[in-house]
Amino acid sequence: MTMIQAAGCGGSTNADLVLIPGRVFTASAEKPWVEALAVKDGVIIAAGLESEIAGLIDEGTEVLRLPGMLAVPGFNDAHVHFFDSGEGLSSVQLRDARDETEFRDRIGAFADNLPEGTWILHGNWDHESWPSREHPDRWLVDPVTPANPLFVNRLDGHIGLANTLALELAGIDDETPDPEGGEIGRDPATGRATGILVDTAQDLVYAAIPTPDPARIRRGLEAGLQHAAELGLTSIQDNADPRIFEVYEDLYREGALTLRVNAWYPISYRNDLASEGLHGPAGDDWLRRGTMKIFIDGAMGSGSAWFYEPYSDDPTTTGLAMNDEEELHRMIIEADALGFDVACHAIGDRANSVALDAFARALEVNTDRQTPRRHRIEHAQVVREEDMERFRSLGIIASIQPSHAIDDMRWAEKRIGRERCALSYRVGSFLHGDIAVAFGTDWAVEPLDPRLGIYAAVTREFTDGGPEGGWFPDERITLEEAITAYTLSSAAAEGMDDRKGMLVEGYLADITVFTRDLFELEPGEWLETEVARTIVGGKTVYPE
Repeated sequence: MTMIQAAGCGGSTNADLVLIPGRVFTASAEKPWVEALAVKDGVIIAAGLESEIAGLIDEGTEVLRLPGMLAVPGFNDAHVHFFDSGEGLSSVQLRDARDETEFRDRIGAFADNLPEGTWILHGNWDHESWPSREHPDRWLVDPVTPANPLFVNRLDGHIGLANTLALELAGIDDETPDPEGGEIGRDPATGRATGILVDTAQDLVYAAIPTPDPARIRRGLEAGLQHAAELGLTSIQDNADPRIFEVYEDLYREGALTLRVNAWYPISYRNDLASEGLHGPAGDDWLRRGTMKIFIDGAMGSGSAWFYEPYSDDPTTTGLAMNDEEELHRMIIEADALGFDVACHAIGDRANSVALDAFARALEVNTDRQTPRRHRIEHAQVVREEDMERFRSLGIIASIQPSHAIDDMRWAEKRIGRERCALSYRVGSFLHGDIAVAFGTDWAVEPLDPRLGIYAAVTREFTDGGPEGGWFPDERITLEEAITAYTLSSAAAEGMDDRKGMLVEGYLADITVFTRDLFELEPGEWLETEVARTIVGGKTVYPE
């Protein structure tokens, strides 16, 4: 694959590329449907009837006639963990392990092919899909990993399982205290560490894992780029850090970047970026940075999402706060004052409320900020009615991963009860309540595939059907709304909606083409409809 530099149109007015599929959904409210697109120098120069575009074709124009197919704006995933997830494509795959035995056996088979001492990472297991619904422990996996340290994460990234070797390398024993914002799993009968680590407790093991070098990071990113192109992704908003950003820069310089990247940094880097002269999102159409990420709580699946009331299945806990509230306010106020946008991870109702408190305080204090704000709450899974209005009045973006709902609805009511579930995964309430929404996946928490997110948002049903009419069906949205949330609205969340996210004149020619017209199919068929072509900046990156 090759990267294409976007440039302004100049010289001849004839198109480099004309695309004539069956239909084009533009995501523009003024002109949602057209027949054809004309592209020059990576930018759309015309969108309209095929007869209107015909005059822009000459002998140098590539003409793609794709009858029966559907073109939509290129998908923009508003929340990914791209390096880790790309690297995870070549690690042990545990997401669909049916029980503890299959979980252990897959790990053992993978370990058999590794050199002694090589860490086993990633995995994305889900105990909630097992008959026991019990966490695994180190004694389950120790016999099959005698020579390899193991730390495999639950699919939400907020719980990890370490084997005994990994615990020893991390200096964790039965007497190690829980860190602030985290928990070391312990056997209730003996008090011994089980190998389960929740939220910040995972950092104790991460500190012992060798830091990835640029070559390893590059391999992970390249695997992710290929996977993304196959799925129609043309932009991502990535939970990254300076080491990963440097490799993105290398790929960019070499012409090997095949999608557009907005790289976020942990909020602890706010002063470092300011010292470089950055005071807000900066970069070009291909590579940007300037959004700060911070965690308010953990995840519902791990029991660490932060609520006002106790969990229904564990009345002893309301979850975990990842930061002291006063310190949280200070960090967000400082980042806002420096001109940066802030992305707050918040899942429980209390976490969302606390995040809104911090944003409100930043707006009160920093009245002289000159740059537009695109502050956002990542996940926004359980939001009280009184806080919905605050999302709107404060201008906070709800950055949602719609497939979380159909994954979590297997167990969510058991975890927090039906009353709170009615206030959960509120895609329709946000969208129809004039609250900005952006769609993503949180890859590898959920698959990177946009088709799954669209299906979840529109149906709120399992992929094999049911519950009939959808889980809390008032939160369903239309196919047009779902595609727009995944394209134009995601671009708006990163301040790029003036030039990408729509297929209209003057916008970047980032286009996803499906083999069939989704609008003519039943929702279940969307999941089987393949991407025929992924175009970034007017050039095809998939197929190669």
